[in-house]
Amino acid sequence: MMSVGPEQRRARLAARHALAASAGVPTPPEVTRKLVALHSTDSASVYLSAWARMPALRVADFEHALYEERSMVRMLGMRRTVFVVPVELAPVVHAACTEVIAVRERRKLVQYLEEGGIARDGDRWLTTVQEETVGALAARGEATAGELAGDVAGLREQLHFGAGKKWEGSVGVSTRVLSLLAAEGLIVRGRPRGSWLSTQYRWAPMRAWLPGGLPELPVEAARAELVRQWLAAYGPGTPADIAWWTGWTATEVRKALAEVRTTEVDLGSATGLMLCDEVEELPPPPPWVALLPALDPTVMGWTGRDWFLGEHRSTLFDRSGNAGPSVWCDGRVVGGWAQRRDGEIAIRLLEDVGADAASAVDDAAERLRVWLGGVRVTPRFRTPLERELSA
Repeated sequence: MMSVGPEQRRARLAARHALAASAGVPTPPEVTRKLVALHSTDSASVYLSAWARMPALRVADFEHALYEERSMVRMLGMRRTVFVVPVELAPVVHAACTEVIAVRERRKLVQYLEEGGIARDGDRWLTTVQEETVGALAARGEATAGELAGDVAGLREQLHFGAGKKWEGSVGVSTRVLSLLAAEGLIVRGRPRGSWLSTQYRWAPMRAWLPGGLPELPVEAARAELVRQWLAAYGPGTPADIAWWTGWTATEVRKALAEVRTTEVDLGSATGLMLCDEVEELPPPPPWVALLPALDPTVMGWTGRDWFLGEHRSTLFDRSGNAGPSVWCDGRVVGGWAQRRDGEIAIRLLEDVGADAASAVDDAAERLRVWLGGVRVTPRFRTPLERELSA
């Protein structure tokens, strides 16, 4: 069995994730393809992840590719998380992950509607409201949730949760209905209201956004292709890594892997898998550093992270497993960063990286400060170190 140690895994990471200077990527869609998908739960992470790999990026360049060229799509995908994915991969993600999520989310929403007294037959009520919403959206072309709620009475209903509990509250039905319609592939998140940090998206019919809408793919073929994409970007890795990243069961992962040509490799602490045509070793890249944002795909690509994270998990992740902003040096996480109120990028190195690397990290922090200008970025999921540095 071929052995693939941490150094070789770090060399592959640097090249495939476009983090080393020698692996520069010229366009936002190519960055996204290299990483399979960009996390979009935190709207800032999409842009900061792209900037870390293309320092000359302008926000307008990314927005043009996403909203004008539509070479990328924002959609619900792996682990019931919102991602930006290359347009050609959107049908794969939809068939492999989103369709099953949509079935579960519909079942839950029907239950909430009936328990909340909004409808006796929640499924019929929901179907009617969905049809009215799609019709209203088609008439408008694009619309916000508030605009659609003005057109469709059902979207103005409120769901109440946790009566008598500390977390008691209400949420508009519109949020759930629109998210479900998107998960079912009928509508898509468009350009947000306000700045690039906003999560108040305009919505558009999928068939108007992408001519013909999302092509339908067999689930088994889509899952095999998604595994192939993951192995090309993140391999070698373990079935447990794939199960975590996709949100699938171990059985679903095994079935998908059976359709992909892989070879087993010794990762030291576990047996991993690689694509058969990518076993050739990569040379170590020149020294490099990077400031990656919260939820960056590189940090979130595996569940087994010791080979690049070391002992820094408790400092740089929250209790739910969400990664905060991290400082990288030659394929290892060596610290964290945060933006202060005055715009300064505060750095804390958690290990000695040497004078040259430390200076390179400071230079990267200054470039990020200049790039952000007066924009203030706060991660949606905050970690202990990020909170401390940003204070």
